[in-house]
Amino acid sequence: MKRVVITGGSVISALGSEWNDILKNLKSRKNCVRRMNDWDKYTRMNTRLAAPVDSALPDYPRKIIRGLGRVAQLAFASADKALSDAGISRNDQMLKNGRCGVAYGSSMGSIDSLLDFYSMLILNDNNRMNATTYIKAMPQTCAANIGVILGLTGRIITTNTACTSGSQAIGFAYETIKHGHQDLMLAGGAEELSAADAAVFDTLFAASCKNETPEKTPAAYDKKRDGLVVGEGAGTFILEEYEHAKKRGARIIAEVVGFGTNTDGSHITQPNRSTMGVAMQLALKDSNVDPSVIGYVNTHGTATDAGDIAESWATVDVFQRKVPVSTLKNYIGHTLGACGAIEAWISIMMMKEKWFCPNINLNDIDTSCGPLDYIIGEGRKIETQYIMSNNFAFGGINTSLIFKDYSE
Repeated sequence: MKRVVITGGSVISALGSEWNDILKNLKSRKNCVRRMNDWDKYTRMNTRLAAPVDSALPDYPRKIIRGLGRVAQLAFASADKALSDAGISRNDQMLKNGRCGVAYGSSMGSIDSLLDFYSMLILNDNNRMNATTYIKAMPQTCAANIGVILGLTGRIITTNTACTSGSQAIGFAYETIKHGHQDLMLAGGAEELSAADAAVFDTLFAASCKNETPEKTPAAYDKKRDGLVVGEGAGTFILEEYEHAKKRGARIIAEVVGFGTNTDGSHITQPNRSTMGVAMQLALKDSNVDPSVIGYVNTHGTATDAGDIAESWATVDVFQRKVPVSTLKNYIGHTLGACGAIEAWISIMMMKEKWFCPNINLNDIDTSCGPLDYIIGEGRKIETQYIMSNNFAFGGINTSLIFKDYSE
């Protein structure tokens, strides 16, 4: 089996797109949620909250972005930045020799392009349809466009598995390199902000409605939590076979050592404590490390009633101790298809920093949640070689990733 290392990465998020900015905002306990006044027109929707990305995306030539909706633009901008971070140019032949692929996901394609199909089928108006409408709307739009723009000729893996899209992409890319099928993989997830995403959770009574106090939500694990908040962004990892990375003199940031994924097989939207735990155990078995060496767990932490309870108890079941945990969704909302990649990357960078962010908005821990070490206050200094990052999605899809800090 091959070793799989991380030689580059990037995120685009409401917290920022540069690590120094993200770290500063985490340490200042910045909540990026705000009231979306434009959503007042959706009178039957209760939530008005979201965490959008305010920073402008790179001004790419039209030739590059003409077939990209916002979700694919976020994905490509993150992938482009991750390549730069790994010291790889867009024209490097290692991207085009068949030994480099892409694994990328999102919950869906761009909403605006889907609305163009709506205009044709419902309003009998196909004036908005053009040659790129489907390219922007298709579920594989992120992976396919990254591959075409960069000229990748290796494997393509699309992971359109809702909230595990990003983490499954990383996991499947890791397995692809581990088994020798590729030397290099771009992996991650993206999501663009849409009121439709908020409406999905609103209809399930799972969206926060603290519309006049956005800074107080989401509040994962808190007794007064009232649901999640949608966000947007993208995250990309450059995964590389260890010897390949060493040969080209790449900087190695961390190593992917464990991946577990499974499905509940019981309910589309209700989380399952038992199978959540199995996913973590699969990752631990794959990594060949004992739970005691995991110094921090980045939790899915959606701030939904059933989700927080099931996940926290599943974590207790696996670790049998009060392992330190926190969730990034209390800062940037639920970025859906992007969350697995964004949260994993930030967690790795916190491991390198030897400081882990607190759970903001956690003032009164819900006693129905499992007894874990919920980091609060100013954050926590922790020196650890291993961290775990977990995500759980609609469809009963569970993922767990384990990363090891790298040092010569």
